[in-house]
Amino acid sequence: MQLTIKLFAGLADRMGSSIIQVELPGDSVTAGELKQQLSEAYPAADSLIAVSFVAVNQEYAGLDHSITASDEVALIPPVSGGESVTGPDHEVRQSEDGLYVISSLPLSVEEVTAKVIHANHGATLSFVGTTREMTGEQRTVHLEYEAYVPMALSGLQNIGREIQFKWPGTLTAISHRIGRVDIAETSVIIAVSSPHRDACYEASRYAIERLKQIVPIWKKEIWEDGSEWKGHQQGPWNPRAPL
Repeated sequence: MQLTIKLFAGLADRMGSSIIQVELPGDSVTAGELKQQLSEAYPAADSLIAVSFVAVNQEYAGLDHSITASDEVALIPPVSGGESVTGPDHEVRQSEDGLYVISSLPLSVEEVTAKVIHANHGATLSFVGTTREMTGEQRTVHLEYEAYVPMALSGLQNIGREIQFKWPGTLTAISHRIGRVDIAETSVIIAVSSPHRDACYEASRYAIERLKQIVPIWKKEIWEDGSEWKGHQQGPWNPRAPL
């Protein structure tokens, strides 16, 4: 069986390509077996493979999930995160309802917030994530974001559905940048509205924490003297666990 596997961020760097093909015996393999075989074939990436998750058909898979040649397979390292419009210098992907967007273009707080304004909602919050220049003594020159775009877009929509379930009546819109993001530029906007402010605050905090946990978006910090891919910073990474 031949499998084509998509790779991202630090994994692609360590394994030398964003797509690899592997020959495996039999007609199927479990996600755990696949990770083990990739670790043996790419020992330089072993530590990162160990903490990565296999995605099958754009969903995180358990170690015992069976994979066949017809599946779309990706190996997802720890994350930092519809309609398609593409051009020579930009890419914009959005859900059918337009609430969830992944874009290489600059983001507008007003545009994203307007999507959740509702006549019967008394509270609206917009969280805006921007590029910080200094982290301790380390000076960042700019950030570069990469995404497994279709799965990332699906992940943003899942966050919206989770919020609707936890805080009924709450509206959510999320836009995230990919590509280069300079100092003080916006990388993510999360707009939330609800009838009452308590739910609005809680849903906004939930959205950013969940985004960092499950959405396959990665950032590379570019410094004056080097660079580094940044992944999950909050302990062992498990995108299949509830928040």
